[in-house]
Amino acid sequence: MLELDLSAEIAALRTTFADIRTVLDVDKLTADVAELSDKAAEPDLWNDPEQAQQVTSRLSHAQADLKRIASVEQQIDDLEVLIELANEADDEDSAQEARGELSSLQKTIADLEIQTMLNGEYDARPAVVTIRAGAGGVDAADFADMLLRMYVRWAEHHGYAAKVLDTSYAEEAGIKSATFEVDASYAFGKLSIEAGTHRLVRMSPFNSAGKRQTSFAAVEVIPLMEEAKEVDIPDTDIRIDVFRSSGPGGQSVNTTDSAVRITHIPTGIVVSMQNEKSQIQNRAAAMRVLQSRLLLMQREQEAAKKKELAGSITASWGDQMRSYVLAPYQMVKDLRTEYEVNNPSSVFDGDLDGFIAAGIRWRSMKVAE
Repeated sequence: MLELDLSAEIAALRTTFADIRTVLDVDKLTADVAELSDKAAEPDLWNDPEQAQQVTSRLSHAQADLKRIASVEQQIDDLEVLIELANEADDEDSAQEARGELSSLQKTIADLEIQTMLNGEYDARPAVVTIRAGAGGVDAADFADMLLRMYVRWAEHHGYAAKVLDTSYAEEAGIKSATFEVDASYAFGKLSIEAGTHRLVRMSPFNSAGKRQTSFAAVEVIPLMEEAKEVDIPDTDIRIDVFRSSGPGGQSVNTTDSAVRITHIPTGIVVSMQNEKSQIQNRAAAMRVLQSRLLLMQREQEAAKKKELAGSITASWGDQMRSYVLAPYQMVKDLRTEYEVNNPSSVFDGDLDGFIAAGIRWRSMKVAE
């Protein structure tokens, strides 16, 4: 007679989940959804497209968070029913299904628990990520391209909207740099863990002698501010250059000067965009990122913050925060948290949750010290 007893595990899940609900403040989240839904229903909402986009984006994020919480609660209830049915029917297949559901729920709740640690001022914001090839020549450019794919795949796995804003291709292979946006709740809080210098060790496919090559790439992460319009940028403070978008090898993929590069003269910040179809769209995207960078800088200065969220990243020896080793052995290891896996292929395919979770816990401990 089958006697499947997972009561202790379910009790532990319910206790953890209750704490998560308290920290995430489900009542406030529900009120936010109601308020934003009313704003989204206003007939003149789209008279101000920028404001409308902010409202609909915040509503979408809040609804997704609320839906996830409700789904977990329902899944716990369904699991208890499944266990009861499995015992009554003496059905081992149902018991196996219940064990699988429990494992899935434990992972989901662990992910939610990590989210409760994301309580920084900007953690809930979408993220803008810039990847730059560092030391290592063509291998570094190829590595930067691998990282870009890795992060886009991570976003896809989670159903997050990831949009590449700008890509500067290297001459032989890979990319010199790329900038992309991840439009999801807590994208900055999660991806900010990835900021720093990444190192790749492998048998170089670009070395005819087949020698082992070490290369580096830098990852910078900033929050995308919905209040960016608060930053007033005089026309005299910026220089705007337009040029043709280009593909790999410098070949033209656009017959018009649609790409835009904006230089903020007082700070030296440069933002370029070329992946939108028109110059107007690229300019709007570039201004939004520039405003986010300037607002972040302004708030840090006002608060006398010493630590820059984007950090100072040299992308060279002695500065790496994570190593990806493909030869002579297979391992990816975070040098801050000591978290490691022995399957680099899965990591490069976007399996980053373990590294991100370990990083968030590590950062929370550092803050508490």
